[in-house]
Amino acid sequence: MTAIRLLIVDDSALMRKLLVQLFREDGGFEIAVARDGAEALAMLSTFAPDVVTMDVHMPQMDGLACLDRIMVERPCPVVMVSALTQEGADETLEALSLGAVDFVAKPEGPISLEIDRIADPLVEKVRAAASARLPRFVRLADRLRARAHARASAMRTGHAAETQLVGREPAQLPRAEPLDGISAVIVGSSTGGPPALDALLQPLPADFPWPIVIAQHMPASFTGPLARRLDRQCALTVSEVTGAVPLLPGHVYIGRGDADVILSRRRGEAFVLAAPARADLPWHPSTDRLVESACDVLGAEALVGVLLTGMGNDGAQAMARMRREGGRAIAQDADSAVVWGMPGALVALDGADLILPMDRIAGQLLDWAGA
Repeated sequence: MTAIRLLIVDDSALMRKLLVQLFREDGGFEIAVARDGAEALAMLSTFAPDVVTMDVHMPQMDGLACLDRIMVERPCPVVMVSALTQEGADETLEALSLGAVDFVAKPEGPISLEIDRIADPLVEKVRAAASARLPRFVRLADRLRARAHARASAMRTGHAAETQLVGREPAQLPRAEPLDGISAVIVGSSTGGPPALDALLQPLPADFPWPIVIAQHMPASFTGPLARRLDRQCALTVSEVTGAVPLLPGHVYIGRGDADVILSRRRGEAFVLAAPARADLPWHPSTDRLVESACDVLGAEALVGVLLTGMGNDGAQAMARMRREGGRAIAQDADSAVVWGMPGALVALDGADLILPMDRIAGQLLDWAGA
């Protein structure tokens, strides 16, 4: 088994030492370290990492600036290490939009005492990142400009050819008949989810006729900033679910992190609300639990499910059952997913009506909505 080449970038000598020890004990890693973004960039060609872990806050060149350069100069999977704060959440979401595949929360207490708390999720995310696929469109225009500038006339022909290829209209799917009686769209996502959600929501108009409820695996301190960011970037009204709110068309509901998001019926009306995380479910907010509650409240035939990029299989069983009972389901395809775990599990269960690239899913929803 080939060792994963891991570059650890952190300005703290203690943090570097603890992370090196953590990955060496787990085994299967060839490790190099860098003290800041400038050192990391210099090692991209000499060490050629398969994965980079990077602190957000560093002297000289911080993690966001370094990530920006990596995605342009030598794209590779990057896992950010960020603080569980409002500022940390905003920076992490910016990192994900720049091309980072995932993040892990930095220990809040003494590092040497708290490192064990993040050890398992960090190793799991780095191993997943090693086999993650960076979407072809991530920073492509910037990469092309950088190549053209560096190689001048020698690269102009290749730059023009690639630009023309990217701008070409994709083949059109047959237009679907509008679906009558749909009441809601249920979405599950995890690793690579925030940029995918942006791509899903931005093309939808403010008068999109169905509410959209999203279970995105994230800590509680991150889902509020995610909802506010998406609300700024799309025409729909996006909010984090912290209490019981009615399901309304043109609204998007982001489940609060570290809890579950479910549907309920009160006085004859459908509501979406936060619920304490169920201990028997491994991921939160749980897509499986969200789909099950939506089927109970609205009926499977009134639902469209969308399962996006993410590790594991959350949502696959419940969404496949929903489809068997009359609902519709879309799985993001392997080429556009950062990790094809969740949508791949749905496909393996024959639970998807359609398997679509990320940039085609919103259009399919619009077709089904008759928009």
